[in-house]
Amino acid sequence: MTSAVDIAMLAVFIPTFFFVSVTPGMCMTFAMTLGMSIGVRKSLHMMWGELIGVGLVSLASVVGVAAIMLNYPSLFMVLKYVGGAYLFYLGIQMWLSRGKMAIPDDLSVNGNTSPLSLATQGFVTAIANPKGWAFMVSLLPPFINPQAALPPQLAVLIGIILMTEFSCLMLYASGGRTLRHFLQKSGNVRMMNRIAGTLMMAVGVWLAVG
Repeated sequence: MTSAVDIAMLAVFIPTFFFVSVTPGMCMTFAMTLGMSIGVRKSLHMMWGELIGVGLVSLASVVGVAAIMLNYPSLFMVLKYVGGAYLFYLGIQMWLSRGKMAIPDDLSVNGNTSPLSLATQGFVTAIANPKGWAFMVSLLPPFINPQAALPPQLAVLIGIILMTEFSCLMLYASGGRTLRHFLQKSGNVRMMNRIAGTLMMAVGVWLAVG
């Protein structure tokens, strides 16, 4: 992507995708919840799973798989409902101050959360969101130059998407960590678990019915 036209398109694409990515959504809410409950460092496991999902959605959107899946939404249903129900269950456990993601009364970060489990949750949240597919289908094609080779363009665009998405995930997770520290100072661990649990349940419902 070396032509002036392509550079101009990138100049529009970067701020456009950043604005969309930084807007509160399912994945960002999930990142904030994990930042609050298990800390930013452990939230990184969810993030790399989510980024793999976003990358696959982006790639499939360009090659046309997304159009087929959007025409047959039943392909999403099992994944959406199972994933949403599991996140809702985790939210209930957090609200009741139980489970791996609940913050213990001694305010230490729970170390038993499985990295693979977190990565899987992030991946499912990314690929089971029809709105994410619809957005990629509408956003990416206009930025593809039909006069140039496709693979280099995809590499650049998806690279920008993943870097932007990761930056926004870190921003939200850090915000959750800040809220965690604020509530820790007040000693209200139960309130912290209930806030995080409520957000987690909201993400589960959002995933299932979105």
